Amino acid sequence: MTAPVAIRFSQTDPAAFATREGRIALLHPGGALSATARRLDRLMRGALARAAASDAFAKLKPGESLDLSWPAGLAAEAVQLIALPRRATPAEARKAGAAVGRALGPKGALVIAEAHPRAADVAFGLALRAYSFDYHTKPKEAPGPVEVMAAKPEPLAARAAPHAALAEGVFFTRDLVNEPANILTTTDFAARLAAMHELGLEVEILDEAELDMLGMRALLGVGQGSDSPSKVVVMQWKGGKPDQAPLALVGKGVVFDTGGISIKPAAGMEEMTMDMGGAGVVAGVMRTLALRKARANVVGLVGLVENMPDGRAQRPGDIVKSMKGDTIEVINTDAEGRLVLADVLWYAQDRFKPAAVIDLATLTGAIIIALGHENAGVFSNDDALAQDLLKAAAAEGEGAWRMPLAPAYDALIKSRLADMKNTGGRPAGSITAAEFLHRFIQDGTPWAHIDIAGVALPPTETTLAPKGATGWGVMTLDRLIRDRFEG
Repeated sequence: MTAPVAIRFSQTDPAAFATREGRIALLHPGGALSATARRLDRLMRGALARAAASDAFAKLKPGESLDLSWPAGLAAEAVQLIALPRRATPAEARKAGAAVGRALGPKGALVIAEAHPRAADVAFGLALRAYSFDYHTKPKEAPGPVEVMAAKPEPLAARAAPHAALAEGVFFTRDLVNEPANILTTTDFAARLAAMHELGLEVEILDEAELDMLGMRALLGVGQGSDSPSKVVVMQWKGGKPDQAPLALVGKGVVFDTGGISIKPAAGMEEMTMDMGGAGVVAGVMRTLALRKARANVVGLVGLVENMPDGRAQRPGDIVKSMKGDTIEVINTDAEGRLVLADVLWYAQDRFKPAAVIDLATLTGAIIIALGHENAGVFSNDDALAQDLLKAAAAEGEGAWRMPLAPAYDALIKSRLADMKNTGGRPAGSITAAEFLHRFIQDGTPWAHIDIAGVALPPTETTLAPKGATGWGVMTLDRLIRDRFEG
């Protein structure tokens, strides 16, 4: 997997400024330059002070920066002056770090943090934005190491340590979502998850024969047109008390979605490699929990299938029976993710009796129409869980917005021939999809469904990620687990 850029923390040493190659970044809270900054300014023959006093710097928002290229008196290719008030928010500090990470080259960077209280968040933002993924035969040189100079490096390193586990989880998710479908087959995906047993996770892989015995025919119907075998992977992290009911995380893992017989238009279909994004987030969260030895019990379950059209593929009009026992009329084979989730949600509750269930899926294009690429859609039967989830997302700077559930929407998925149909049509498409999942939540179980179709692979780069997969949700769920499930 892609490894986060190496970051080390050291004592502030102005003697290293003149010979440092690559990039030097200075966190400047405004006002007069610090003693350390003045020493850098003397080497630059006053250029730093002029920049700090300029109108251009005054107009910067927290986390934004000015570049002074090829400064006289230094070996560095640029000095980056970053506006970051001492009372900056974590999101602003991560944005500041991302400004360095975006420009990071093979010669690395020196970040002069001094005693800034948000230096750990700066380092985290830098690591997240320095991510890259491609299959070029002549890849770019990897970004060089980063040294963060601080007045007290040891306490700073301790504050930054949990971020390292979180960054690795985010990168794991991004790698999975970015992988092409000829590489990330259902078998390869399952193997990557199985390898995490080395981190202390208990990992089981259920094959098609086992899924058939369990009655997961809604899930199996989706994958029956593909040569890639359908699987369910169960990952358990047992860091809490033995008698503590776990949180269950459930992810949609459609490694490629053609739409099946209800085939999608060709334009843009190449991006359907991201339709396993929910499973990718669950995997990234489980990796983070294991790396940081979380004091909670969490089980992650992902349904891995490929939705392909061939002579064996599921047809519109087919009726399948779920593990719960309900019958489902398949109106549109491109509304497949909810069929996968239905069986895995029921299995998670039936086997683990969880304290709460959260599922994640790139489920509907309708959520993009409603919320764009700024927010994931959150649906829940439990106000407290929904509020905690939204609070965690806000704390981590990941956009999320609660959407409604109501009997009138549920009525739209009534079927003439079966207990329900798998789509209610275009109106309120993301809500009727959530209502479909709601039918597979047992009474009394707190549940939240997060539709991440708009935020998993947005069309442009974001503050903390280059163009491509964002890893949205790993930070939010890790924060939720810290705040609600670790005591």
